[in-house]
Amino acid sequence: MAKVILETRFEGVTARHGKVRDIYDLGDKLLIVASDRLSAFDVVMKTGIPYKGQVLTQISKFWFEFLEGVVENHLITDTVGRYPSPFNRHAAELAGRSMLVKKTKVLPVECIVRGYITGSGWKEYQKQGTICGIKLPAGLRQCDKLAEPIFTPSTKAELGAHDENIDFATCVKLLGKETATYIRDKSIEIFKKAGDYAAKQGILLADTKFEWGQIDGKIILIDEVLTPDSSRFWPADKYQPGRDQESFDKQFVRNYLEDIKFNKSGPGVELPADIVKKTSAKYIEGFERLTGKKFEPAE
Repeated sequence: MAKVILETRFEGVTARHGKVRDIYDLGDKLLIVASDRLSAFDVVMKTGIPYKGQVLTQISKFWFEFLEGVVENHLITDTVGRYPSPFNRHAAELAGRSMLVKKTKVLPVECIVRGYITGSGWKEYQKQGTICGIKLPAGLRQCDKLAEPIFTPSTKAELGAHDENIDFATCVKLLGKETATYIRDKSIEIFKKAGDYAAKQGILLADTKFEWGQIDGKIILIDEVLTPDSSRFWPADKYQPGRDQESFDKQFVRNYLEDIKFNKSGPGVELPADIVKKTSAKYIEGFERLTGKKFEPAE
């Protein structure tokens, strides 16, 4: 089994530790390291998931390459030998799970695109017939496909807080009409293009979250892209509206936490070995089915 990396620390530099990533500020660039930490219900568990950081990084890299010519992104390189010192001496910790990226002014809106009715959107629809204020047809079932993908932005909350859904008018107030319209239209365009590709791989892209940044007067795609941590991917051969779907992410962990009546706050818990193993395998399966490549760990 792979060495699980819960946190990185290097001489002479300090990271900002997010829920699952360590971010090193290098002035005009950032080094983003995807750890094997796992967050469920906004709580970081004590046990890491083998290969998770590598899988997420390699999926983002795949999509950045897939979307070349459609949208510019922040990736400079993921070759550790090209990183500045001291990072270029730490391939054992960084290979496969890190990216050197352009530092941008991050737009304060999470761009969520939904192609199916699920999650918090399903809960709102049951009560009000809407998702984030957008009126939908009556009679939809849980996990039904929407006629067209919808854009449901949210604010970016500080660590430990929850994002808040906003409507497009609020998005315009925050960003200005031109920027808000651009990121809405581009987010939907990318979602459709990625969804069409995923469908050919036997996977349904239910919803996803994009982040955007500004640099040199341009708006570019940043952060992780279309990974199982930022998206819901469902196996098409098991899709059945009217119930929850299987997914290529941490569903085993969520189910386990529900079973033990975890209170969804405070410190995380140690996870049983079988849950960890199944979750790792599910992430790897998601990578292999999406990309059509065998996952080769960077050991």
